[in-house]
Amino acid sequence: MNFSGKYQVQTQENYEAFMKAVGMPDDIIQKGKDVKGVSEIVQNGKHFKFIITAGSKVIQNEFTLGEECEMEFMTGEKIKTVVQLEGDNKLVTTFKGIKSVTEFSGDTVTSTMTKGDIVFKRVSKRI
Repeated sequence: MNFSGKYQVQTQENYEAFMKAVGMPDDIIQKGKDVKGVSEIVQNGKHFKFIITAGSKVIQNEFTLGEECEMEFMTGEKIKTVVQLEGDNKLVTTFKGIKSVTEFSGDTVTSTMTKGDIVFKRVSKRI
């Protein structure tokens, strides 16, 4: 399955609770809670580039499946992680006590990030 495309956030759940749990300042949480960000994904075999634009903030991360990489987390912190493909439609990684799962189904992408008992869920549609 090729994941390339542009996707815009349609809905999100537990945004504020999750952002507080990962240490995001309250003023940034308030600015970002209603932003309908856009993610552009470029896939070339096992190599991925994600460009995430939310308002004026742009985060660009690149990785190759199964290889350690450095990524920028939404807090601006650099983290090292390994992204794995689960089945043929899920990208999964774990870092700093957070499990991230990005599942592709047709034109819909469902992303969940779990820290402790807080699950942040974001659903995006291809645009």
